[in-house]
Amino acid sequence: MSVAMTPGRRVWRRFKGNQRAWVSLWLFGLMFVVSLFAEVLSNDRPLAARYHDQLYFPILFQYNETVFGGDFDTPTDYLDPFIQDQFARPGNWVVFAPNPYGSNTVNQFASRPNPAPPSEDNVLGTDDRGRDILARLLYGFRVSVLFALALTASGTLIGVLMGAIQGYFAGKTDLVLQRLLEVWGSLPELYLLIILSSLFNPGLWILLLLLTAFGWMGLSDYVRAEFLRNRQMDYVAAARSLGLPNWQIMWRHVLPNSLTPVLAFLPFRVSSAILALTSLDFLGLGVPSSTPSLGELLAQGKDNLDAWWIALPTFGLLTLTLLLLIFIGEGLRDAMDTRKG
Repeated sequence: MSVAMTPGRRVWRRFKGNQRAWVSLWLFGLMFVVSLFAEVLSNDRPLAARYHDQLYFPILFQYNETVFGGDFDTPTDYLDPFIQDQFARPGNWVVFAPNPYGSNTVNQFASRPNPAPPSEDNVLGTDDRGRDILARLLYGFRVSVLFALALTASGTLIGVLMGAIQGYFAGKTDLVLQRLLEVWGSLPELYLLIILSSLFNPGLWILLLLLTAFGWMGLSDYVRAEFLRNRQMDYVAAARSLGLPNWQIMWRHVLPNSLTPVLAFLPFRVSSAILALTSLDFLGLGVPSSTPSLGELLAQGKDNLDAWWIALPTFGLLTLTLLLLIFIGEGLRDAMDTRKG
């Protein structure tokens, strides 16, 4: 006896049947999960240490140099040769992360001037400030993806809400809101970024608020069109005849049948958000230089054309990320296309 397949399972089955999209989803998910453990994989503070028969966990707690035989009551620099000699003594040991550099760790003991090419100490070399490229890429990828997910979530929420109100109530409500959106969308977003960057210190929260204020309008048009179509369906008329309030009809009946364009465009919106943050950081309108950023690395690569190890890995990581998201979006779009069997 065959069991009827639900629409959600049918979409998921079609998506898994798209080999390119399925592999891209797994690869992007693996990259994101690995970046979430950046502190364990790349950190200048050891994971654990043993000194004078006592265990220490520098990755969790900060210890002063005097704890390990130093002279200064300051945070310990575990890459200092003196501190490393202390742990090399019999009975002492230290366990570093696979890459013993944080996102802002400066290699003070590099044998070549910065930016230094790849070496045994720095696998992908250093930037013009002596910071490890591999660590900056790992932390910068995490910042970019988390920012993109937050921007996508906030923009989607506002876009769905505004599109639902316009499409469901239609009439004068739709007319007035549509004119307001046209005025709001005509504001120069880049000029506002330049003005705000001169008034405030640039940061992720300011960028998130500003990009969210403009980034939801494209999605609201698709949701508005879906609500305009679905509000004429018989199930909506039946719900009204039963006396259900408008918000309940919108939430329980119209919205689930209007989410196809929202879900299909989510991967594309994530890729657009990553590209927007990278572009702003490249122009110097994004996050501070201390924050690891793919755009800041690309800007350094432009300023140091002879240091190929700065721009080339960054460009490769950014290209791979955007390609994976595009493949996922195309697979999800095809899976939700009811015209395809």
